[in-house]
Amino acid sequence: MALLVPNVGETEMLKRVLNAATPDDVKIHLYSDDQTPAEADVIGDYTLITSPAAITLTGSSWDVTTTAGTASFAQQTFTFTTTATAYGYVITNAAGTTLLWSERFSDGPYSIPSGGGTVKVTPVIALD
Repeated sequence: MALLVPNVGETEMLKRVLNAATPDDVKIHLYSDDQTPAEADVIGDYTLITSPAAITLTGSSWDVTTTAGTASFAQQTFTFTTTATAYGYVITNAAGTTLLWSERFSDGPYSIPSGGGTVKVTPVIALD
């Protein structure tokens, strides 16, 4: 599934662009419920996986390629020590209270066995 910016995320990102809201680093979280991203979503619509914890994506570490119209971040690895199921990921503000965008794994969900495992995500935004 493609990345989706819900209404609340569009509003928050517009505030950041217009300097009406102070930008902060964002966080990537995995989610464990069978949620398909939708325009009306808010962060409370997702069951976030808390172990492993969300990963901070520092603003200055995004690779913005204006000629290609993309912004990408280095691959992030979530390491599990127990069983889990991850359906996709969400990006939130630093406090984890505002949903900026979400994406359901097109080849998921990923089922982590009882011995643990990893899920790797490379966040990319296409600006077209």
